[in-house]
Amino acid sequence: MKFKALLVHLLTASGAVFAMLAMLAAVDEKWSLMFLWLVVAFAVDGIDGPLARQYDVKTNAPQYDGVLLDLIVDYLTYVFVPAYALFRSGLLPNWTGWIVIIIITFTSALYFADTRMKTKDNSFSGFPGCWNMVVLVLFALHPNYWVMLTLVVGLSITMFVPLKFIHPVRTTRWRTISLPIAFAWTVFAGWAAWVDFHPQSWAHWGLVVTSIYLLGVGIAQQIIPARSA
Repeated sequence: MKFKALLVHLLTASGAVFAMLAMLAAVDEKWSLMFLWLVVAFAVDGIDGPLARQYDVKTNAPQYDGVLLDLIVDYLTYVFVPAYALFRSGLLPNWTGWIVIIIITFTSALYFADTRMKTKDNSFSGFPGCWNMVVLVLFALHPNYWVMLTLVVGLSITMFVPLKFIHPVRTTRWRTISLPIAFAWTVFAGWAAWVDFHPQSWAHWGLVVTSIYLLGVGIAQQIIPARSA
């Protein structure tokens, strides 16, 4: 059991390697390859948590802080690399690129250190800094840069307001719907990157639909009261 718990920590740490591979691709402006590595890291992040709880890493491999390790890797893959890509890609011209990269990295650093980020039902209080997902959709759709700037500023503000955003694995309410949709988003993301964000790809529509659900379902749960058991 201790060996398996240690392997879970190693799996989590592998996300840092995928972050570096994504960053190297981003430096060369190989955006599709960069996002493919980020999708791999996203998939790893989706499975290491359940494995950590299954093998009780806090008890069986306490020499490593799994929560801290996960936050370090998440900041690299969710925030740092996507922010760089959005800045370097040219989707946001002139001063708008500088504003966005500063806002994303600064607000996300604060959010990741916020002890109030989790709600009682294991959701997130405020937008959880999933910029990898946001930036991938922006690369796929190429909206007007004012739309992108507004979206980034708006989501950054929601990090610090009491709006709920689900964790597809740990939020039990509507999980039978949320978990398959999160899996579908991962498939659509990998598909879109694989075809180099071809504008006629059906993956783009899948990304839009699944992203809208994942962004809005937590707020919907706040509005719609849960049924009594």
